[in-house]
Amino acid sequence: MSDGTISVKLLSDGIIKFDGGALFGQVPKALWERSVEADRYNRVKLGLNCLLIQTQGQNLLVETGCGTKEPKKVKDIYSLGTSRLLRELKEHGLSPKEVHGVILTHLHFDHAGGCTRLDRSGTPVPTFPKATYYVQRAAWEEATSPNERARASYHPDDFLPLQEHAKLKLLDGDQQIAPGVWVKETAGHTRGHQIVVINNGGDRVVFLGDLVPTPMHLNLPYIAAFDYSPEDTLAKKRDLLQRAEREGWLLVFPHGEEERAGYLENVGGKRHLRPVQLE
Repeated sequence: MSDGTISVKLLSDGIIKFDGGALFGQVPKALWERSVEADRYNRVKLGLNCLLIQTQGQNLLVETGCGTKEPKKVKDIYSLGTSRLLRELKEHGLSPKEVHGVILTHLHFDHAGGCTRLDRSGTPVPTFPKATYYVQRAAWEEATSPNERARASYHPDDFLPLQEHAKLKLLDGDQQIAPGVWVKETAGHTRGHQIVVINNGGDRVVFLGDLVPTPMHLNLPYIAAFDYSPEDTLAKKRDLLQRAEREGWLLVFPHGEEERAGYLENVGGKRHLRPVQLE
């Protein structure tokens, strides 16, 4: 999608599988399995979606997927395949050195894993050496001091090297990153969770982060069991989806697999997604 001054392309780092019970929280399997099939380990297949935003000579990346560092144990638990993000960037004519900024909705490993890679000595270093990495200060503080409930979702090698190499920019609330590109803090899923809002000509594109990870989570009670504050997620999600429907936003889901982006429509008093291809 492009209006001549800003271009938005949907990329992927591949596929991950999460436990269905964790993904849908209090919603019983008898309900959520009508929409998605689980494997024999009760895992649901999800996308690892990222955005490439190009505006006024800047190449900005939203999310980095799981990347290439995950050990075999993690790959087995989450059925991770080969990381695709760098290959897809190359298909758009970009090398890692040509990425100017990386916006992270939060620092869970399936969103921030690709921030770093292992060099020849096995040391984690920034994957995008010339980029500034943008994250909310509250999200950083949670990731660097997680409690027992959250600890498994954070892999320090994904983000500590960003600080060590002076590539980290901590944000305090809503902020403009580049012309037409904003971050809006929502919390809910984690402390300091943020979404990304792109004003693309007359259109507004919103990367939802894990506030609404998949189209299935458009259903308000569908909230992941690992959300830091489910009540905050619910309130923010309710407000955001009402505005998205009313104002015609194009929504992008970080974990949508077959349906990764679309517009909300009200049909017979019920909210539906009209999927679109965002290439």
